[in-house]
Amino acid sequence: MTATIDSTATQSTAELLQGVLFGGDFRQEHGHWRRLISTEPFRRQADRTPDERLRLAYERLRFLNITLDCAARTAADPRALAALHEWIGPVDPALTTVAGIHYNLFLGSLLDHDGDSRRDLSEFLQLRRIGTFLCTEVAHGNDAVAVETTATYDRARDGFVLHTPHCGAQKFMPNTSPAGGPKTGLVAARLLADGADHGVFLFLVPLTDEARPLPGVRVRRLPPRLGSPVDHCLTAFDRVFVPREALLGGEHGRVGEDGEFSSALSNHRRRFLTSIGRVTVGRISMSACAVGAARATLAVAVRYGGHRYISGPGAAQRVPVIAHRSHHGPLAEAMATVFGMSLLHRRALDRWEAQAGTAPGAGRFDAERLVAVAKGWITWRARAVIVECRERCGAQALLENNGMTELIAGVEGVITAEGDNLAIHAKAAAEMLFAAPPSAEDIAPDAVPGDLSDPRYLGRLHTYVEDIWFARARARMSDAPHGDPMGRWNAASGPALRGVEAHAHRQAAEAYAAAVAGLPEGQARARLAELERLFALRWVDRNSGDLLAAGHLTAAQVNALPDAVERLIAEVAGHLSMLIESFALPEEVLADWPIAGAGYVHAYDDPETARQTATVAAGEQ
Repeated sequence: MTATIDSTATQSTAELLQGVLFGGDFRQEHGHWRRLISTEPFRRQADRTPDERLRLAYERLRFLNITLDCAARTAADPRALAALHEWIGPVDPALTTVAGIHYNLFLGSLLDHDGDSRRDLSEFLQLRRIGTFLCTEVAHGNDAVAVETTATYDRARDGFVLHTPHCGAQKFMPNTSPAGGPKTGLVAARLLADGADHGVFLFLVPLTDEARPLPGVRVRRLPPRLGSPVDHCLTAFDRVFVPREALLGGEHGRVGEDGEFSSALSNHRRRFLTSIGRVTVGRISMSACAVGAARATLAVAVRYGGHRYISGPGAAQRVPVIAHRSHHGPLAEAMATVFGMSLLHRRALDRWEAQAGTAPGAGRFDAERLVAVAKGWITWRARAVIVECRERCGAQALLENNGMTELIAGVEGVITAEGDNLAIHAKAAAEMLFAAPPSAEDIAPDAVPGDLSDPRYLGRLHTYVEDIWFARARARMSDAPHGDPMGRWNAASGPALRGVEAHAHRQAAEAYAAAVAGLPEGQARARLAELERLFALRWVDRNSGDLLAAGHLTAAQVNALPDAVERLIAEVAGHLSMLIESFALPEEVLADWPIAGAGYVHAYDDPETARQTATVAAGEQ
């Protein structure tokens, strides 16, 4: 089975698929960020030390801020923040980290909690001071509700005294050094007043000037982190005083002028989750960052595979390496995955945006859970895609100047950021495990086996896989000894986590189906339908044993799956060049990665002209 690589597909097809990936208003939502990464300040600068790269990240943050019409409007808009991460992520992961912290976690939290009094944000909006976020501690990561930093109300001075009681309560990994300029942080601390513990809230605390930490604040750089350099630090407080207005209060809790604490929420955990509500938008942003990085590496791998020539079947024949099934097969499957990631990301973003302004309830909780599930699934899939693309580019991709090593390390960061993937999937698994199970009619096998080419049938198979794994989890929990909650959860958690994975696949498959239905008849719809079926059949193939045992597949269908997958791989591989056009990556960015250009071999002759050579080669294609 041979795949031909077609680069002559019409631009209109790529544009229609671009709309699938980025939504209906590409220029409004993504145009600014796409133009920004095309400019000179964002060109790759080789041979820089980690400290120089860190300085560059903060320089780029300031340049980025100047280009914004209104930094507050960007910080308040989850869609704008997601687009920022989607485009900046593949170019400069360090910048993406500090920008996400400043605009989302810091400025976004200030804006969300300014209902009582409008504080002056001008020094943060104009980056005279950079914002950071101090939540997790050395001894408290995913259980941040248990942080031990204290903020004790001092009636005499009408303010709070922040203190780190022991080394385990040091704030872990915030970017709190003076690098980049003076820093101010939002500090998660336990509010103590008149001997009572009211739970964890955020406090606005100046941390450094241009050169050093402020009195009472101790900042110590952590060892270098895997990936792009960011000034991650340990940060502690020695009885640092801040005024009462430093508390980011609201209905979830405030200290009034009379010094009395009040809250509409009696539950400490709900107070804490309200305080750090910006983490949900952060998870959307992490998904966006992973999607952007996966697209970029896939685009580079496809281009490199097309102009890396090797010996062919004949003695004098040379063929591009991508002509081999062993090479284009993984890239075709990665393409189906990347489209699925993009569609699930946008589905989660749309659901959250629709619910963000509503009161807490089932709809909002479901949207938050979808965001969490999508973040875990997308970032894990991104790592698999990026590693696969790196392997397809061989030793070339191990060199830093070719861009992929930075993205491999970067995706490890987003897997852990804003809630470790396993932890947030475990929380989702517990919630879904106790939801009402499907009825017997919902999971009964079809009277007549469906057709593997029918997307509706493939959609039902996705639902069956999810139901199978949660049914196993419930059965294991029921069989475990009562009176041992940990033992019961441990018995159920394995299959429940598989159920969450299946749920993410189903959500992506549904997003695929909606996107295909939304396209007019023609080449774009045909290409997207091929990707949709490849994405679905790979999942069905992985779970074919369970589906066969439950009566949802026949033995003949299981035997037919490998050939069906191979046919789709050949179809998708024939259009890889056009499909990466739909990613809309600027040529200026691709030119920064030598192996993305046909003249990549010349980059090793003179490193100073590598980017110029790659640009010329790209223009000649």
